[in-house]
Amino acid sequence: MGINILLIALVTSLACSIIGVFLVVRKMSMMTDAISHTVLLGIVLTFLLVPNLDSPLLIFGAILMGLITVTLIESLVKTKKVNEDAATGVVFPLLFSIAIIIITLFISDVHMDVDAVLLGKLELASIEKLFVFGVNIGPKSLYIGLLVLVINILFIIIFFKELKIVSFDSPLAKVLGISPIIIHYLLMVIVSFTAVTSFSSVGSVLVVALMIGPAITAMQFTKDLKYTIIYSAIIAAFNTIIGYIIAININVTISGVIATTTLVTFILVLLFNPISGILFKVYRRAKQKNEFAFLILLIHIFNHQNNNEDEIRITNIHNELNWSENKINFFIKLGIKEEYLINKNDLIFLTDKGRKFHDQKIKSIT
Repeated sequence: MGINILLIALVTSLACSIIGVFLVVRKMSMMTDAISHTVLLGIVLTFLLVPNLDSPLLIFGAILMGLITVTLIESLVKTKKVNEDAATGVVFPLLFSIAIIIITLFISDVHMDVDAVLLGKLELASIEKLFVFGVNIGPKSLYIGLLVLVINILFIIIFFKELKIVSFDSPLAKVLGISPIIIHYLLMVIVSFTAVTSFSSVGSVLVVALMIGPAITAMQFTKDLKYTIIYSAIIAAFNTIIGYIIAININVTISGVIATTTLVTFILVLLFNPISGILFKVYRRAKQKNEFAFLILLIHIFNHQNNNEDEIRITNIHNELNWSENKINFFIKLGIKEEYLINKNDLIFLTDKGRKFHDQKIKSIT
């Protein structure tokens, strides 16, 4: 049963992460949160018409509500009275609240657990089996997840060029005869479909984490859209496996730990990524600052070592450069260690190696 739960989590994370890349590059991350909550209203309204929790019409109702959510948010944005974040913050709490009210008033006797929709029930996802001609072929959630993953992959492959152009240059898309509106709403259909089919397994909270977290983490490594999708899938799989292992060992909710692992991975990459990590940027800037200061010292010594001994006296250089004695001593020791400088009776001179280094640096900046 354990391996089945992990496989369900993996296929769900892959399905969410690859489609989530396009939401991130289109700056629609908050739309995921909105859709993942408001589709509950579509499920509830459809259930009132077709009182069967196993009916496939519930999925269509949820997808339709996802599209209604997008339309309402964009309509508010087009008024130019509110921005997209504010419009999202108005629409999705309203629709989600209506769903909760309807559940409370009209279908409270039906097992439609709001907490399960939000947090998922991954630990129980492998219990419900799929039977084909009376033969048990495995957990139903696993095959649903695989179906969603295949649909998402095919959608990206078929419409990759259109998605890329619309995401980065909508006016160019119109010139090339590509309809940004059609591509946009096709993407929203896929997002809504992915979100609603993932609810019973992982819940809306993890759906949002899986759609956004791996994508923004992948974008710390590359800006190439193809590689971003690939890296996003790899990162999502990594987060899922690590989160699953941690959750099993400390006996806590799997969905919650996977979501937490997704956040922790992003923060670690944001800080330590050697390409664009914050700490590596700080280190590189400090290194460049030190290299520039060392070059200033070499230039000073080069300009005065043949005509003015006072200017290169070890006890006086800090006055000439207006630096602290500690700073001067640090760079002089560094220069002597690297054999760029030599101390002769408290006078600092460039070595042959130091002159070559000086000349190369001057040539490179002139």
